[in-house]
Amino acid sequence: MSGQHTLPDLPYSYDALEPYISQQIMTLHHTKHHQTYVNALNAAELSYAKTATPKERIALQAALRFNGGGHINHSLFWKNLAPASSEGKGNGGVLKSGPLKDAIDSAFGSLENLKKEFNAATAAIQGSGWGWLGLNPSTKCLEIATTANQDPLLTHIPIIGVDIWEHAFYLQYLNVKVDYLNAIWSVINFEEAEKRYIEGLSGSKL
Repeated sequence: MSGQHTLPDLPYSYDALEPYISQQIMTLHHTKHHQTYVNALNAAELSYAKTATPKERIALQAALRFNGGGHINHSLFWKNLAPASSEGKGNGGVLKSGPLKDAIDSAFGSLENLKKEFNAATAAIQGSGWGWLGLNPSTKCLEIATTANQDPLLTHIPIIGVDIWEHAFYLQYLNVKVDYLNAIWSVINFEEAEKRYIEGLSGSKL
């Protein structure tokens, strides 16, 4: 049914990603920003269900795309993160030997090279958007991509997504996007990313 989307629970506490992402940012980002996308998506879907003309339906496309993308992207983003191994809290930031590491080494030479290329591409986004490590469904190769605003990644299967909207980092990193991008790799959940990679190779719809 339309209009039934809900805010997913985080798989960790709001302070679990510190010191790399603060409790304040996580709380606001999840309970305020993501909740707003959910509420607006539900409202847009309910309005769409009541439309009677093509003009009315077209008028709602922007709201559906923006808020639907915001819900899709953030739902993935929370799972993309995990408490940092460097802080003794969890598995965040650790890429173990396996299919994903092999694919990253093949495509980028090393994890460090991936980080550099990913951060450069994501930092270059004008305004707000998302940086992605995606699986090309045709070549089965990993590639870096970006999307504007809250547009979801449709050309690739998303493996890792990073929110570069200011609400994701400004309260902690101010306007220094590069510091945020360098820090977030310490809380990337590579186990979740590898799961998505393996599912993507098998043709699973994500």
